[in-house]
Amino acid sequence: MSRYLLRFGVLGYLGLILLVPVGFVFYRAFEHGFAHAWEAVTTPEALHALWLTLLIAAIAVPVNTIVGVILALALVRGRFAGRGLLNAVVDLPLAISPVIVGLGLVLLYGRGGWLGGLADHGLHILFAVPGMVLATMFVSMPFVVREVVPVLREIGIEQEQAAETLGAAPFQVFRRVTFPAIRGAVAYGVVLTTARAIGEFGAVSAVAGNVEGKTQTLPLYVKAQFDGFDTAGAYASSVVLALIAIAVVVSLRVLQPKEH
Repeated sequence: MSRYLLRFGVLGYLGLILLVPVGFVFYRAFEHGFAHAWEAVTTPEALHALWLTLLIAAIAVPVNTIVGVILALALVRGRFAGRGLLNAVVDLPLAISPVIVGLGLVLLYGRGGWLGGLADHGLHILFAVPGMVLATMFVSMPFVVREVVPVLREIGIEQEQAAETLGAAPFQVFRRVTFPAIRGAVAYGVVLTTARAIGEFGAVSAVAGNVEGKTQTLPLYVKAQFDGFDTAGAYASSVVLALIAIAVVVSLRVLQPKEH
């Protein structure tokens, strides 16, 4: 009896904090029909916000995936001074507010900042796509690392050492031995990184300038529409964000090889 109470209690809790709010957003988005919601998300401003969101994710996710795997290998397989400090730095984006990250980028690349002079040479970071990408990369950086590290520790180094003994080059060892063992963890890390990149608001809002049709991602567009009392556009765009996240999770789950 207690087992069923615990199960229903957990499901009820998840439904209360996750399913009910998201379900209510879906209800309000389609309250006046599908055509009304479709019209709200196909305006030029909404389409540009969607395109910019996907562009930023398309840059940040692959970079963080590659860097995340390299960092995980360094933390687990490497032996070097400062490894403990590097391990702590990896968790920094999880510990500090995204707004602080955005403000840090403003201080770094803004006028008077250490790299503020880049704008004078035509390289605009703040209030442009590069700054938004940097902010997104920072806040979504730890997820691949934290998914891959425990798997690397679990599989050990015996198979890698055997491959090296047989004459395999380091990249061959990684491609044929290490990566097949960690690809499931990498896939889950990509899911979390993508979800974080698509939904990021705080850090991006500090560096974007929030210019409609130029530097406005879909989360920023949702906030702007809600503040402007365009609830139809805000709810419909929120549904688009939710559907993208669901599609990423489902597709990677389907494509992930079955474990035997």
